[in-house]
Amino acid sequence: MNKEITVSIVEDDRLIREALTEMLNEADGFKCIGAYNDCESALKDIKLNRPSVMLMDIELPGMSGIEGVKKIRELYPKTDIIMLTVHEDLSLVFQALTAGACGYLDKSASEEKILDSIKEIYEGGAPMSYKIAKLVVSSFQKKTESELTPREYDVLNLLCNGNSYKEIAYKLFISVGTVRHHIKNIYYKLHVHSKSEAVAKALKERIVN
Repeated sequence: MNKEITVSIVEDDRLIREALTEMLNEADGFKCIGAYNDCESALKDIKLNRPSVMLMDIELPGMSGIEGVKKIRELYPKTDIIMLTVHEDLSLVFQALTAGACGYLDKSASEEKILDSIKEIYEGGAPMSYKIAKLVVSSFQKKTESELTPREYDVLNLLCNGNSYKEIAYKLFISVGTVRHHIKNIYYKLHVHSKSEAVAKALKERIVN
């Protein structure tokens, strides 16, 4: 590697922060130019040091890592950010990626994996640990499986508006038995087991208006 890749770290665990700093400074072609306990401190320094890549945790004191990613990417779009975290919550993964993170690694990743990922993101890639990638792929597979038919969507929409099976049947000009059949399919596609779960998921994921 001809040019050193400059890296900043935002991690509130001192031991992890120090270990990452040492790893970067000992590796050929990498240089740690900043290590911070919180996003606020990192934002003050980034104006001057402009790292090529940042490693950032999600749960931080003060401003969260997700908020930090959004701010940094808005102000300094040339700085690529890899989330380095223990979280495998899909909603957090997607929030981080939507905010502008370019990669997402589990903290259990090996030093070699972390260094390779920094190099990959620097060269235009989007690194993601196997565990996280598997979750993302699984999520898209489930999304495909859960596509509702127009009639199932109508039933779910009415269900979310507080209608009983009998009221849904009346409004859609179908039998209560047919409503139950649609409900059964909705439960299967949404991976839920009750009316309350179906309504909660539909509202949370904005499946219905």
